[in-house]
Amino acid sequence: MSSDLWSFSLATYARPGVEDACLQLQSTGANVCLLLCGLWLEQRAIACNEQRVQQLQMLVGPWDIEVVQPLRALRMQWKTLAAEDPVLKGLREQMKALELEAERHLLWQLEQVAQNWPQALSASNEWLESLMGASPNRDALRVLRDAVTRA
Repeated sequence: MSSDLWSFSLATYARPGVEDACLQLQSTGANVCLLLCGLWLEQRAIACNEQRVQQLQMLVGPWDIEVVQPLRALRMQWKTLAAEDPVLKGLREQMKALELEAERHLLWQLEQVAQNWPQALSASNEWLESLMGASPNRDALRVLRDAVTRA
């Protein structure tokens, strides 16, 4: 299931500093897939408005809560034991692959919702802050934006 948002997300995540920034944001409750989608929308100059933000958030919420978070929690729970148990280490890697596939599907869903939104007359740099919610980590968000503008 290849998508433009998926390719964009992989390329962005591979840039220096982005993985750490994403993990910081994730640790504060941010949904990294949603933020990567916001960054993608900013790069495509798609106008940000409350209706679109809510539409994306409503799509992400159930999938993240019911699928991605439980996979991540189990994978993290096994981290210490997997260091000493090769079988559990292999299962943990499989869990990580499932988590990644769940995120890939979520990005595909986000792209399907947003792909026909028209471009704005000027670039929109409001997506990340709008999707971040309360108490955004501005430094981490800056790393994400800088990684894409330097590409």
